[in-house]
Amino acid sequence: MKLLHVVIFIFFSLTVFHVTGAAAENRAGAVSVSPLIGGYIFDSDQSIKSDPAYGIVLGYNITERIGIEGAFNYVDTELQSSTLSNSVRVYVYRLDGLYHFMADKDVLPYIAVGAGALTLDVDGVGDDTAMLVNYGAGIKFFLTESLAVRAGVRHIIFSDEKYHNILYKLGLSYLIGAKPGKAAPEPIPMDGDGDGVNDDIDQCTGTPLGAVVDPTGCPLDSDRDGVNDDKDQCTETPLGAVVDSTGCPLDSDRDGVYDYMDNCRGTSTGIKVDTSGCPLPIKEKVSIEMNVEFDSNSAIVKNAFHDHMEKVSNFLKTYPEAIAVIEGHTDGAGDDRHNLQLSQQRAENVLKHLVDYGIHPSRLKAEGYGESRPIADNSTEEGRQKNRRVVAVISIIIEKMP
Repeated sequence: MKLLHVVIFIFFSLTVFHVTGAAAENRAGAVSVSPLIGGYIFDSDQSIKSDPAYGIVLGYNITERIGIEGAFNYVDTELQSSTLSNSVRVYVYRLDGLYHFMADKDVLPYIAVGAGALTLDVDGVGDDTAMLVNYGAGIKFFLTESLAVRAGVRHIIFSDEKYHNILYKLGLSYLIGAKPGKAAPEPIPMDGDGDGVNDDIDQCTGTPLGAVVDPTGCPLDSDRDGVNDDKDQCTETPLGAVVDSTGCPLDSDRDGVYDYMDNCRGTSTGIKVDTSGCPLPIKEKVSIEMNVEFDSNSAIVKNAFHDHMEKVSNFLKTYPEAIAVIEGHTDGAGDDRHNLQLSQQRAENVLKHLVDYGIHPSRLKAEGYGESRPIADNSTEEGRQKNRRVVAVISIIIEKMP
């Protein structure tokens, strides 16, 4: 409710005193004296009754918009509690900075911020002083060149942020000194092309509208690429770079790297390049499959597969980072334990052949799986032949230039 009263107070003040006075404005260098009356609202935790506040303000306008004020306010009130009703005298001292809007008008809104102190003098208890900061806003209505009605409100915050108070005020403000003088109007300089350089010193009259010019009125070419800034779409081109008619560096092969940075000009269309304009290597997967079949219950590698294993070894020599897992298998004849041992022996025999062809054993691994992974029907001779095998799929990712 107290905040509502403040709002109503300010609205009433602005409405009652919004009158048309003589043409006036806030004056730089003027001293102001402002007697004020209003109200002071205490924080509920302070247990002090809110009562009228009286004050005087002395101010100085540094400029038309910026001013400083020293303010003093006095409140005669009392404690507000179920057990105490002592009289309380409140003294508020502030030094504030003000910023005025619309300084050349007779209606001046302003904002303020400042610091100061507050002293509470309680009968029978004594006095206590606390530091404070405050901020707020207000408005001034000039009735004459030197007399204005002013209203405002301040939020007062104690330095320990324990209490928050509200001060609202209405009064008169009288300005002393710094009477405005009427200066003769200065001649309007001519600038025919509107480039900001007057015609009397413009060496390039007729510059296109919007063109950035140097102090002589001539269009700028900031990066010295031969294209004026008003037409230059790339105004920071490195010195010496060849540019097109828009002032942007050439990219002859259209690979996204300007010619002055391109170490591989003439790259084919669509080829991906690095930051120097050279083609990036292409990643490709290469692989070979090995499949060696065995006679029933045998781990001997038949001569018919020697050429095949030599081809596999050549692949491994070509790609020395490739490794191979050699998998041995059997058909379904015989017991599981025997078949597991037989498949392991088959895989190891193939591994030995690859080592004989010059492949280091560290790149090879033999694994026997017995009859657990058939690829054909074990009920037929043809199916069992396919299941008696050693296989490996060897692959590697390589990089090559396009």
